[in-house]
Amino acid sequence: MGNTIVMKTAEQTPLTANHIAALVKEVGFPPGVVNILSGYGPTAGGAIATHDGVDKVAFTGSTEIGQLIHTMAAGNLKRVTLELGGKSANVVFGDCDFERAIDQAHLGTFFNHGQCCSAASRVFVEESIYDQFVEATVERAKAIKVGDPYEMDTAQGPQVNQEQLDKITDLCNSGTREGAQLALGGQRYGDKGYFFQPTVFANVKDDMRIAKEEIFGPVMSIFKFKDVAEVVSRANNSIYGLAASVFTRDIEKALKVAHELQAGTVYVNAYHVLQPSTPFGGFKMSGSGRELGEYGLEQYSEKKTVIIKTAQKNS
Repeated sequence: MGNTIVMKTAEQTPLTANHIAALVKEVGFPPGVVNILSGYGPTAGGAIATHDGVDKVAFTGSTEIGQLIHTMAAGNLKRVTLELGGKSANVVFGDCDFERAIDQAHLGTFFNHGQCCSAASRVFVEESIYDQFVEATVERAKAIKVGDPYEMDTAQGPQVNQEQLDKITDLCNSGTREGAQLALGGQRYGDKGYFFQPTVFANVKDDMRIAKEEIFGPVMSIFKFKDVAEVVSRANNSIYGLAASVFTRDIEKALKVAHELQAGTVYVNAYHVLQPSTPFGGFKMSGSGRELGEYGLEQYSEKKTVIIKTAQKNS
């Protein structure tokens, strides 16, 4: 039982998968079981999505490309699972463990330079601790060392390419134009490479671009809320639904909010916790199907029913 694999790398980041190919050979997989393919999306990726000999496609990437793959795969109705973009909400109540909430909000937004589909880029903070939270977040973000990723004390390296750097810059400029308070950063870091300053916006409104569009960079937007009903409604007011989090000492409130949030994974008093046994995937435009866990394995199998007529036995 099993499937042969063709793994198509992102054209921006092929080297990691190429190293995986060397490891696959080293551990002794039979030739042809795991195949690593480098190339561009419209050609190499398009060939996989449209080929009648491919029974299943799993894609991780942007929602726009995921929609294209879903359409291209319709030729032979191949099975498709998609893990796509996000605009995840982090809900911080006034009764939280404040230091932990600051620490995990920082991790949720700035992990991997913000280049993470489940990044908690929308942080909703209860009004009773809002100003304190913004101040502490800015101080924490100021301490991030941006620079050479091969240096051990570097916390944030470059964005993936010029296109992504330009997108982050454009969205940050839009946040300032639309009236958000730029509390920190908002610009390119240095004059070489694709580095961007750790950025924090306060007093963000739900209709701003930085509140709606996936930035995929080191940018945190902080919103103020009054009560549970309000924050759940606003957190769910997104085309995405990949992940979310709740910070509170009240477990009943945490479970109520977690149940009502429209997200495939909801963390309570934590963020970016992934386990091989727990399914991961999104609601709405964040994808379809799941990765990981028993459910994730089921995506790579087909159910078959066999019914056999046997001789009647009297007992």
